[in-house]
Amino acid sequence: MNTDQLLLFTIFALVFVLLLWGRLRYDIIAFSALLTGVVLGVVPTDQAFSGFGHPATLVVALVLIVSAGLVRSGAVYLITRTLVDASRSLGGHIVMMGGVGALLSAFMNNVAALALLMPVDIQTARKAGRAPSYTLMPLSFATILGGMATLIGTPPNIVIATIREQTLGASYHMFDFAPVGGVAAIAGLVFVATLGWRLIPDRGQMVSGPAEFAPYIAELTVPEGSPHIGKRLGQLDEVAEKTDVAILGLIRGGQRRYGRAANALLEAGDTLVLEAVPEALDEFRAALSLAFSDAARQEKLTAAGEGLDLIEVVVPETARIAGKSAQGIGLAWRQSTILMGISRSGERIAREVRKTPVQPGDILLLLCPRDRGPDVTDWLGCLPLAQRGLSVTANDKVWLAIGLFAVAVLAASVGLIYLPVALGIVVMGYALTGILPLRELYDHVEWPVVVLLGSMIPLGAALDSSGGTKLIADGLVTLTQGWPAWAVLTVLMVVTMTLSDVLNNTATTIVAAPVGIQMAQSLGVSPDPFLMAVAVAASSAFLTPIGHKNNTLILGPGGYRFGDYWRMGLPLEALIIAVSIPAILVFWPF
Repeated sequence: MNTDQLLLFTIFALVFVLLLWGRLRYDIIAFSALLTGVVLGVVPTDQAFSGFGHPATLVVALVLIVSAGLVRSGAVYLITRTLVDASRSLGGHIVMMGGVGALLSAFMNNVAALALLMPVDIQTARKAGRAPSYTLMPLSFATILGGMATLIGTPPNIVIATIREQTLGASYHMFDFAPVGGVAAIAGLVFVATLGWRLIPDRGQMVSGPAEFAPYIAELTVPEGSPHIGKRLGQLDEVAEKTDVAILGLIRGGQRRYGRAANALLEAGDTLVLEAVPEALDEFRAALSLAFSDAARQEKLTAAGEGLDLIEVVVPETARIAGKSAQGIGLAWRQSTILMGISRSGERIAREVRKTPVQPGDILLLLCPRDRGPDVTDWLGCLPLAQRGLSVTANDKVWLAIGLFAVAVLAASVGLIYLPVALGIVVMGYALTGILPLRELYDHVEWPVVVLLGSMIPLGAALDSSGGTKLIADGLVTLTQGWPAWAVLTVLMVVTMTLSDVLNNTATTIVAAPVGIQMAQSLGVSPDPFLMAVAVAASSAFLTPIGHKNNTLILGPGGYRFGDYWRMGLPLEALIIAVSIPAILVFWPF
């Protein structure tokens, strides 16, 4: 072991000790380690920041932006309404989401599969009033597991197939990985859904649920040409229940219909009186393609192309609107702002919202032109509530958002375009079509995660270029001389998994696959069992957030710490070894 190797192994050891200690933030530790490596000369100066332009880092940042675009377009609401039931038990939810995630990741890049489902999972956690940490890690692990089953599901499988073709003259086919990878994936999913999620520590970071905020009395209008015209009001109850909205009644021609009017046939221009929190109200509107209460003003605001903001304000006694109605002070025509709803503790509102006199202490939900919120708040003389990420879903662009994402993923999956480029095109498409406002483009990136990944990649590359990984490989070959083939196979899987938890899984595969072939040749047996062992093990990076991009993606949204992953990941990796070795011996005999 030379000096550079010794220094790098020491740096890695200190990094993992500090990360497991948990007193310092992970991005500070990683960036400090990178700078230490540069100062000590083990990381070349010209490569010090290469990790920040690495495809893995770019993919993580781009996926987070794409996920935000899918949320803003209403695509996530569409999937949520179709697949997710917030009342389902936690274990049942993990089974359902994990199964869908594993199936998707078998036929599309597993990073893209997580990008599609992660915001759905967070939305469900919000509705159920539970911490997303309980479900995001199982979802990430499920998408990693599902990718093991096919050639295109995960990069290590593609690398293995390429190395086999280069060294043995023939590649693997699409489903050659399924017998072993499929068995490992099914066993892993069963563990994650039944026992694994119980090992995740409770970080107490609850997502804001509907019960945490007082609901608004609000109104939405049935627009011309709506598919709901002619339906009975009561037929909307199913969607209302799924979105946590209470339908209180119906206004037609400015007159409140008696009772709930559940049997009334809906007509164009009818106004639904609702009780809901802002997020639920927006989801209900997007689900049924309803219009805001002031349809004419909405049309003008939308045509202006500025975009819309939802803001919440408290009405003090000195406010301009106190004791008056929104219509009375000309809120719509003076400030181009629509009063969406009124939250008045302990009192129901019987009149149309815009005609209801506002009382001191009321909380108003306002729809205004983008970036005009502070001006509107000052003009009303109200006090702004703390921002909590309210947004207006662009539900008219839901299929455009899904289409752009699907085409990009398909093109990347079949090799027509490089995945980071495909995701970059999706981001630009979302920005140019207004699905995601330009001002929010960078707000959705978890920058500490980007710093972590960008810092660790050059260190991993330095370990490889210094001969550190080859040193490990040579030691492995020496250690296993004279061992039975199945034992050698087990050791290879353990070492490959360990490397994959530290290095990028593609880099691990490039190092471990030739080692596997060399081991097979020294034993005089088929190399296929060893290549399959490397393929499964390289994808099984469950101990750290840096071994696989999916684990990195959930680090911020899940509120996880570096040391949280091994609690479920360690027994999962042991289980995968336990089921994969027999499967390899059956389907790929020596």
